[in-house]
Parts: sequence; C-alpha cells; structure tokens
Amino acid sequence: MNGLGLAFSDAFALLAGFDRRVAEIVLLSLQVSGLAVLFGTVLGLPLGACLGVGRFPGRQALVVLLNGCMGLPSVVVGVVVYLALSRSGPLGKFGLLYSPAAMVIAQTLLVVPLMAAIARQVVEDAWRDYEEELTAMGFGWADSVRVLLHDCRHSLLVAVLAGLGRAMSEVGAVMIVGGNIEHSTRTMTTAIALETSKGDLPLAVALGLVLLAVILLLNGIAHALRQWAMRRYA
Repeated sequence: MNGLGLAFSDAFALLAGFDRRVAEIVLLSLQVSGLAVLFGTVLGLPLGACLGVGRFPGRQALVVLLNGCMGLPSVVVGVVVYLALSRSGPLGKFGLLYSPAAMVIAQTLLVVPLMAAIARQVVEDAWRDYEEELTAMGFGWADSVRVLLHDCRHSLLVAVLAGLGRAMSEVGAVMIVGGNIEHSTRTMTTAIALETSKGDLPLAVALGLVLLAVILLLNGIAHALRQWAMRRYA
C-alpha cells in the first residue's frame, strides 16, 4: 500500500507541476485521436447511413462484414498498416511509418467500422419511421441519407463517443506503426505500457489519470450538449 500511495502522490505532483513530459504526451494523444475521430466521422457516419437507407443486393453481407469489423484486433490493423507503409509496401515512398500520420491512419481504420455500424442502426431505425413520408415528398436515396443524418445528429453522438473511446484507449496498432518514439510518437496508452514495464509508476499513473479525466470530460460535454439540444428542439 505504501508503494501505491507513493505512486499516486508522485503522480499528482507531476500533474500539479505541469510536467513537460506529461503535457507533450497528452497533446500528441489528443491530436492523433482527434484526427482519427474526425476522419471516422466524415467516412463512417455517411457509410453507415447509406447502409441504413439503401436496399441493394449484397447489403446484408456488407452489414455482417461491417459488424464483424467492429471487433477488429488492433494488432492486426497495426500489422496491415505497417506492411502498407513499410519501404517495400505500396505506400512506402511517402515515408509515413513511425510518424503521427501512421498512427492516425491506424486509428481511423479502427474507428470507422465502429462508427459506421452504430450509425447504420440509428439511421435504419429512423428510416423505418420516416420512409413513407420521405418517399411521398419525393426525396431520393441520397437526399434521404442527408436528411436522416441531420435529423439523427444528436443520437449519432453515441457513435462519435464510441469512436473516441476506441481511439484513445488503443495501444497495439499505434505501438506497431508509431514505434513509441519519445518526443515523436508516444501517446498516453503506449507511454503507460512502457513506463509500467520500466517501473516508472508515477508517470504511468499520472497519464492514466489524465486519460480517464479526458474521456469523462468529453463524455460529459457531449451529454450536456445532447440534453441541451433535446430541450431546445423538443
């Protein structure tokens, strides 16, 4: 218990002193995960909405595939991205391996299926309620997708938050493609794993506390915005 108490005491001291290492790692984590969620929103939500509204041959197979990809092992995604970005890979000429850009690509591949699957379910439920009305108004397939995305925007916050949680808690893929390089590609999760294995528990605990605080804060903000929007448009 003394060791645990000392680790937490030193961790709070690092946070209170605005330790440079902690700030650097936290800022990089927010940047990488934020960009991944942004790309996931741009790609995943429209993809899920299209599957929710569209009716075409092979749709069920795509839905099953999408749902299966929700549980993609992060290390598998990391290996695939690593092979694609390595010198002998198709994208090796861009020199992205072991850079924040590679980490964003890996996290985006992880969050897109998750966000798309949630968006598909939300939009499909709304489509069942509004299909006749939208059809009677002469809305085509693309217009229906656009209208339902807008109408379900508050419910789709769940998809965004799920993507954010997946991105910020991810370790394996970013470790493989980023290399966990100090001052360059070290995120909160990879740093926690490394510092714990090295026995530097205060830094690991400090980063863990920040990670939990960030996730809780963002979820709280999103919940407050959703409640405000529901009251405003009720």
